[in-house]
Amino acid sequence: QVQLVESGGGLVQAGGSLRLSCTASRRTFSTFAVGWFRQGPGKEREFVATITWDGRNTYYAVSVKGRFTISTDSAKNTVYLQMNDLKPEDAAVYYCAADRYYRTSDREDDYDYWGQGTQVTVSS
Repeated sequence: QVQLVESGGGLVQAGGSLRLSCTASRRTFSTFAVGWFRQGPGKEREFVATITWDGRNTYYAVSVKGRFTISTDSAKNTVYLQMNDLKPEDAAVYYCAADRYYRTSDREDDYDYWGQGTQVTVSS
């Protein structure tokens, strides 16, 4: 079992930046990729970005590409999501999730473990 804990959410003005962290309780061979998803008010949860644990492969949603950067620090069992030029439509609860396979998937069903989420609020 892998437990994931997100942190770094908060309130920021449009155009500002935040960095989210996702720390895993342990690094095992059963966890090969970590993704970020988000769910805005009244919306379905959607894919944001994903990265393999070795940092070699990343994949972004079109809506965040060029503004968000996902990275990993394997020594700390942590994945980061640097979010720049935030827009009001980026406001959501952000979740990280772990995939047992080495791939960059944008499908929720491919992820086996989920964190509790961290709130990001963007004021206009």
